[in-house]
Amino acid sequence: MTVRALFPTLLYRAELDDPALIADLDHSVRALAADDGAGRRWSKEHGYRGYTSYASLNDLPRRDPAFADLKRILDRHVAAFAEACAFDLRGKRLKLDSLWVNLMKPGGHHSAHLHPHSVVSGTAYVALPPGAGGLKLEDPRLPMLMAAPPRRADAPEGSRTFETIQPDAGTILLWESWLRHEVVPNGAKGERISISFNYR
Repeated sequence: MTVRALFPTLLYRAELDDPALIADLDHSVRALAADDGAGRRWSKEHGYRGYTSYASLNDLPRRDPAFADLKRILDRHVAAFAEACAFDLRGKRLKLDSLWVNLMKPGGHHSAHLHPHSVVSGTAYVALPPGAGGLKLEDPRLPMLMAAPPRRADAPEGSRTFETIQPDAGTILLWESWLRHEVVPNGAKGERISISFNYR
């Protein structure tokens, strides 16, 4: 008798081992939050607790050298993840499609969603004070589980219905864009800063 794992869902984790770049990104995100009036208005109108450049700025790697440096690093990690996923890209590379910043105030969260029209999505974490929320990933089979009983709390990691990943400042997480995910509420007293992106 054998039990095999089929159709794995891959999550890529790496660490950005560059304190100076992390500090530069922190400074840049806070400057954007202060200067980007359109982004602040969009955040307020859409109930985003904090600031995001999601709907206001689409040129951050051209606008700021820190984001350009981050993009070069992300390009390498995304290429490695694409290889781990065995994507048949026919000699091409995935390219950065969008990149935006998130400055989440205490209590802020982002409900479950996915990223249509992209292949790989991810987040680079810049500031995570103690108690800051992690990234909650959902079993992609959830809509098809029908009468399946819930998994026990002691089920092995990766086989539960939801998995919450707790990153650190400098962590880069990558996943396939169809994977539903959410940001759990920021229980910290300080601001949680991250940079999200899509490749296609």
